[in-house]
Amino acid sequence: MVWLISGLCVLVSLPLCLALFLWGLHYYLRWNYLEYILRIFQEKPLFAIPRGKPVDGAEEVTLPTTNSLNLRGCYLKARTPQRRGVVLFGLEYGSNRWSCLPYCNKLLDNGYDVFTFEPRNQGDSDKHPAYQPLQWITSFEVEDFQSALKYLKSRPDADPHGIGFFGISKGGGAGLIAAVEDPWVRCCVTDGIFATYTTLVPYMRKWYAIYNDHYVLQGLIPMWYYGQIGKVAMKKIARERQCQFPPLEKYLPRLAPRPLLLIHGGDDTYIRPEMAKSLFDRARQPKEIWLVAGAKHNQALKVANGEYERRVLEFFNHNLAAPEPAVVAVPEQVPVALAKTI
Repeated sequence: MVWLISGLCVLVSLPLCLALFLWGLHYYLRWNYLEYILRIFQEKPLFAIPRGKPVDGAEEVTLPTTNSLNLRGCYLKARTPQRRGVVLFGLEYGSNRWSCLPYCNKLLDNGYDVFTFEPRNQGDSDKHPAYQPLQWITSFEVEDFQSALKYLKSRPDADPHGIGFFGISKGGGAGLIAAVEDPWVRCCVTDGIFATYTTLVPYMRKWYAIYNDHYVLQGLIPMWYYGQIGKVAMKKIARERQCQFPPLEKYLPRLAPRPLLLIHGGDDTYIRPEMAKSLFDRARQPKEIWLVAGAKHNQALKVANGEYERRVLEFFNHNLAAPEPAVVAVPEQVPVALAKTI
């Protein structure tokens, strides 16, 4: 009987000891390493940001968004007698509205109107004084894309059947979140997109190895545990910057049944291919992923050249130009402004 009681006490105490250990480890990591995570998260990588020149005949657009700001955009008409569809283009971080041309020339030549815009604090758009954008998607960029969708619906030549979306990197992720909430967007192409949580957490293990030489402890800490510290850091930064970091990971599954083509550089060293595959796995059918061999971040167009343009055009020809009797219906969702941040 004594042995039985002793055994039961051990069984009861084990979960308690484990819980106390994890609680203590959590606060140990927060106390010693949170400041490093906060600093690294807010560092801006050295990107070669593309910038284009104004196009003759383009329609210059000024559209209002939230916080009483105005955004600058351009509407490019198809170079064909008849229009086959309309595509909203999402710019990469820091680029101007004219940088869409290399990506969209083939679409314009084959009957698609293209509209793009510069989010707040980017290019010629108004600056939000309390906001300093980073490479991460925030609720502000999503709100700007929602304003762009509202503008396209208000145009006299708005397509009643809906539009397509084509976005690069940060602009691809922010536009995709807005598209999930709006069934008027019928299909999506993205290149180099990334989410905050699934990008941050794998890097945290590397950061911890740099600042800590307890190699045994490094191997024992699971990825989800790093994620808990990452969430603390993200919430702190969100409060300081007065914004939210919407979780693309949670939005992606809700895009279906609308088609998705996810393009990514096979040699991307910023957002590694396995991160792109992790996002792709969260999406539901119909979906397709194309890893461009030899391409680094946002370089797939240059590496794949004609094949890139052909695939994107073929995707929109199949999913956007084809007759569609009605806009795809999706369940009513919580507005982005109220969505829970990871």
